[in-house]
Amino acid sequence: MDIREREAGDLKELKRRVRKEKDADRRDRLRAVLLALEGEEAPTIARLLGRSRRQVQDWAYAYRDHGLDAVHPPRRPGKTPRVSGVIADKLKARLDAGPTGSDKVCTLRGRDVQRILREEMGVKLSLNAAYATLHRLGYSCLAPRPRHEKQDLAAQAKFKADTAPLLSAPSGG
Repeated sequence: MDIREREAGDLKELKRRVRKEKDADRRDRLRAVLLALEGEEAPTIARLLGRSRRQVQDWAYAYRDHGLDAVHPPRRPGKTPRVSGVIADKLKARLDAGPTGSDKVCTLRGRDVQRILREEMGVKLSLNAAYATLHRLGYSCLAPRPRHEKQDLAAQAKFKADTAPLLSAPSGG
């Protein structure tokens, strides 16, 4: 294909973007333009990338006519989240406060968040959507579990000390 760099440094920028791009489709678009700038023909590029010749030409022409940013189509917005705005703020405040006595747990899990949303905020979500909401709000599922309010380390140590002689005594049988 006969296309040239639109601006000085585009070839270097393309190589950098190809290395950094994690999305395979977007990376293929960049690689197609890069290979075209390096002098490869459309059928060869298509065969190397496993794409159609027409796709390769479209990407190269998009670069030729409009520059690097035209190679990628704009990202689609996706579905609007059901938990946002005031509800999201209420959920964050509830989660930051921690479990209450009525929760009957020492740490909130995805199912608990699902229940809180349904019972307290009137929003019904699947478990996956509850986890996605937690992720979007900046919560991690990899947090250390808090100690249960009834956990008493001194009582546990006393129990272990009291039962140690019983465990080491020979059984008489």
